[in-house]
Amino acid sequence: MKIGIDTFGTDHARSGIGTYLLSFASNLPENTEENKDFKIEFFGTELDHYTYTSGKKLDYKSIQVPESLQSQRLWHFTNMNKFALEQGYNVVLYPAVEKVLPISFKVPGVAVVNSVLSNEIEGKRDWTQKLQIKRGLYKIPKIIAASNFIKKDLVNHGISEEKIEVVHNGIDHKLFFPAVEFETDMVDVKPFAIKKPYFIYCSRLSGSEKKHVELIKAFSLFKDKTHLPHRLVLAGSDGPYSSEVHKAAYDSNYASDIFLTGHFPHENLSRLYSGSEACIFPSVNEGVGLPVLEAMASGVPVLCSSSCALPEIGGSAALYFDSDNIEEICSCMEKIVTDSELKEKMIKNGIEWAKTFNWEDTVSKTLNIMKSLV
Repeated sequence: MKIGIDTFGTDHARSGIGTYLLSFASNLPENTEENKDFKIEFFGTELDHYTYTSGKKLDYKSIQVPESLQSQRLWHFTNMNKFALEQGYNVVLYPAVEKVLPISFKVPGVAVVNSVLSNEIEGKRDWTQKLQIKRGLYKIPKIIAASNFIKKDLVNHGISEEKIEVVHNGIDHKLFFPAVEFETDMVDVKPFAIKKPYFIYCSRLSGSEKKHVELIKAFSLFKDKTHLPHRLVLAGSDGPYSSEVHKAAYDSNYASDIFLTGHFPHENLSRLYSGSEACIFPSVNEGVGLPVLEAMASGVPVLCSSSCALPEIGGSAALYFDSDNIEEICSCMEKIVTDSELKEKMIKNGIEWAKTFNWEDTVSKTLNIMKSLV
């Protein structure tokens, strides 16, 4: 059995999809003499030749396609089936269906959906992207949804429930774990040194649904009411909504206590989480919400939105709020800094809850689903 894994559309491991594939790849069984049941081969641009296979005995097939998304989407429309047959793939995994996906399949395929696709299907997107998502997902034999929330969203768009399997993402417990006590009130997290105490929100400044502005307003209210020295750290690369977030931070009476880091290396996030008072995650459009689990595994309490997939991902270990209710967000922030018993309970419950999410299970379940199509 030969498995092909598509790396197109994964942003060279610099996006959520890319991080997913990087973690997935690092937990795959290698192509060795002892493992003859199946062979795994990644394919994509030459630029990603070692992005996902570095340090592992996994094959990679480079394809001469321009870096533009339009060119890569066209290649999937016109060449993917021929390529899959020529390579002798028995099944192909497509982890970036929001970006690239064939619209017909001569080799069985499995699509991994890690985001809520309603906005992609209903929004002002390129018609080829809408065609790729809708027709591709209708035609593909199997879909893996990263949460029940995503599965429900897909079913609401007319995709057969029978072909959708829910497989939650794992988290890297070698990277995210409770840290030892910090010796000073400064958290040295390259390339920054951040003064404690602070709240942390890790998310790209991509849109209003991320609720950065509402969080800034809630933080300002928290400062007005408590006069505590806490800071707010917003860790995430700039995006289409950057100007609005920067303006909200600048206009706040506590602008000097709001720190926007820009893109933050994923491998350093655990220490950033560990030094925080709490992780706050107000986004209302999450299909997964892995930062919630990463923060829990790092030993900090999590306050998050009560909408989208977050209650499913956070379980009973998080404290929930209405992201449009500034006073409610503020109230949760107050609770976590004033109620030490609640904080300790949430930390303990969060660590235990996060243990139930691991990449070994995610990879094993995904491979079993792929094998079932052969």
